[in-house]
Amino acid sequence: MPIATPEVYNEMIDRARAGSFAYPAVNVTSSQTLTAALQGFAEAESDGIIQVSVGGSEYASGSTVKDRVAGSLALAAYAAEVAKGYGITVALHTDHCTKSNLDTWVRPLLQIEAQQVKDGKLPTFQSHMFDGSDIPLEENLAISAELLELSTAARTILEVEIGVVGGEEDGHEAEINDKLYTTVEDGLATVAALGSGDKGRYLTALTFGNVHGVYKPGAVKLRPAILKEIQDAVGAKVGKTNPFDLVFHGGSGSTEAEIAEAVDNGVIKMNIDTDTQYAFTRPVVSHMFKNYDGVLKIDGEVGNKKAYDPRAWGKLAEAGMASRIAEACRQLRSAGHKLG
Repeated sequence: MPIATPEVYNEMIDRARAGSFAYPAVNVTSSQTLTAALQGFAEAESDGIIQVSVGGSEYASGSTVKDRVAGSLALAAYAAEVAKGYGITVALHTDHCTKSNLDTWVRPLLQIEAQQVKDGKLPTFQSHMFDGSDIPLEENLAISAELLELSTAARTILEVEIGVVGGEEDGHEAEINDKLYTTVEDGLATVAALGSGDKGRYLTALTFGNVHGVYKPGAVKLRPAILKEIQDAVGAKVGKTNPFDLVFHGGSGSTEAEIAEAVDNGVIKMNIDTDTQYAFTRPVVSHMFKNYDGVLKIDGEVGNKKAYDPRAWGKLAEAGMASRIAEACRQLRSAGHKLG
């Protein structure tokens, strides 16, 4: 099946751990961007993760409707059908759900999925992220523990964020300061609250200077070595090597060396959004500039239907975004590692 089952999603994560590579996790907002993600994974012969944020899910339901649950389910349904043609496997994920959005987004989705499992069906999504970075760690872990139990019942995997990612995404902002670096103590508190697999599998976003968006060189100081420090300390405590399945947030604009070091230290998923947004939009801008007379009906003319047909510039946008995703697959070493 093109959409990973719970068993296949676990296999994907295990393969990334064993092979020291990571999957690009691409945010989508529409059928077009979702198609572009599938195309990019296929070009790189890589499996991957397709994810939707709260704003993306609202947009997908209709910009005047803003039903985040309906938008999430709609994109998942589209992916389940269209992904059949691409020869790769993808997992579906909801991204950055803060405490204020839990009751209107992730909890309803988990309830739907738990019922699907009771009915002998597969859950719609394979994982959901709870972003508790804007609340105290103790409260973050308490809510995470509750969600981990719900996720296990729904046969999904929970992603948690331990630390703070700077910058802005979907209206959630955080300053760029020392809070962007997760500590060993934070890691130990996490495994004490959530276990090391015995209470259910979860992904962990530890922060090492990560910032959403793109900044000029020098503005963001990534320290991927922090990941190894935490993995080693927690691993010694629980008797496991690299006990956390790590997620790299705010990675747009990172150097290849920084990405490689993060993957070497246990990152199996890297979120990509800002770079793919630009890669999708840039070809459209070029098309509009080059075909100015065709996309506008000026001076009493009728324009050029072939120029303003949404498929004309839409295919260019999809190709641009797909190319950037294929590049990410190569950087993260997932290229050529598709299942089967």
